[in-house]
Amino acid sequence: MKKLLLITYLVIIALVSCTKDNENKTPIPPAKKDLTIFIVNDVHAQIDNFAKVKYIIDQERKETNVIVTSAGDNFSGNPIVDNYPEKGYPIIDIMNKVGFDVATIGNHEFDYGEENLKNRITQSNFDWICANVNMSNSVIPQPLEYTTISIDNLKVTFLGLIETNGKSDATIPSTHPWKVQNITFQKYSDVVTNYSDLKKQEDSDLYIALTHLGLNSDEKLAQQFPYFDLIIGGHSHSKAYETVNDIPIFQAGSLLKYLGKIKLTVTDKEIEAIQYELIDLQDYTEQDSDLKKVIDEYNNSPFFYEVIGKSQLNHNKYQVGCFTAEAFRKELNVDLTFQNTGGVRANLDKGDIIKKEIYEILPFNNYMIIYEMSVAEIKNFLRGSGSGFYYSGVTLEKVNGSIIVKDFNGNIIPDETILSIGVNDYIPAVHNSFFPSKGNVQPKTDAETVISYLQKIDYPVDYLNCNNYFKF
Repeated sequence: MKKLLLITYLVIIALVSCTKDNENKTPIPPAKKDLTIFIVNDVHAQIDNFAKVKYIIDQERKETNVIVTSAGDNFSGNPIVDNYPEKGYPIIDIMNKVGFDVATIGNHEFDYGEENLKNRITQSNFDWICANVNMSNSVIPQPLEYTTISIDNLKVTFLGLIETNGKSDATIPSTHPWKVQNITFQKYSDVVTNYSDLKKQEDSDLYIALTHLGLNSDEKLAQQFPYFDLIIGGHSHSKAYETVNDIPIFQAGSLLKYLGKIKLTVTDKEIEAIQYELIDLQDYTEQDSDLKKVIDEYNNSPFFYEVIGKSQLNHNKYQVGCFTAEAFRKELNVDLTFQNTGGVRANLDKGDIIKKEIYEILPFNNYMIIYEMSVAEIKNFLRGSGSGFYYSGVTLEKVNGSIIVKDFNGNIIPDETILSIGVNDYIPAVHNSFFPSKGNVQPKTDAETVISYLQKIDYPVDYLNCNNYFKF
């Protein structure tokens, strides 16, 4: 009996003691977690500033957790990358060396064709993500819809989305339609609700949309689908830091002129503090010397610096458009050529012309194609396309709502006359309903066609007084 009383007494003492200990304890606050996210978008194969980017990121890694992201369009815009023997190889090599963690697929990722994109994704040491694409019928490996990156004591989930505004009668990105024939896309708004609970499912500290939609669509995403802690975007080449529906939205310009730096403090899966800095890389001087050597090796390939002609003056894009259209016509030996305005991406400076300049003017590696079409069919194309074109071979006039086609002597060419038409294959791919089902595909790209033309002529390029532009 005494033994039982003693045990009861000890239990009571222990309970009272525990209660007092619990009353005196201060609740432990949730741990604060620090993270820096570096962002680039719409780099378009510009590699020169990556040595600066690596230096900045490496310094930050010494201080805190770091994630490095790309919001798409890493390719197309620099001949050193776009016309490397393995197209696109240099920029992925450099991004691997910088230490990128994740990239969303942009519309210009498809510019080199399926096989090349497959090779570049395979080459990458980072994840590619996109939730509104299906590549099961393509040679390209299916990207992840999302990826969750664990770093130190943080989990960050990224959902990838791409724009699909490339064609009025199809759901594809703004790229060459023939280069995505085996790929299926959905509008981002049709899929994003499938990932509304992804932060909870992944038990993540942060949920981020890494998009290639454009700033306007990012704003709509934040307003209509407020699932995200923040949105990192691309496609519109914007310099942006704004808040929509309590969701911060970021873009870091384009062409790697800037590096975006987002510093975050996260507490209990919520952003407690946020700072954003847009680093102007053009004014930044420090760089990683080893990566600089790699970049210099890519840049100094003699192939790109071969002189192939002369320019009499500084040509603007309008004048360059006239020049390329005429170069196509003479090199292809056809009656008429068209050049789409969006295909001309650079001016032409006075003086020696090198191959690199032509690749900068015509960066998309579109092959030339020749069709036989009646004048009536050509007029139908010009009316129905809704687009403007540089042209060479005839004179086009708009008179009282009609199109008049004249030869070089001012004679009207009848509608039933058949002409040979040379275009880059992007034009019939976008405006397919106006062209015959089959054409004669040429062995050279648009840039290679112009280079071949320049290597044959012995007079300087001079298109000061060019008026060969037509839009109905």
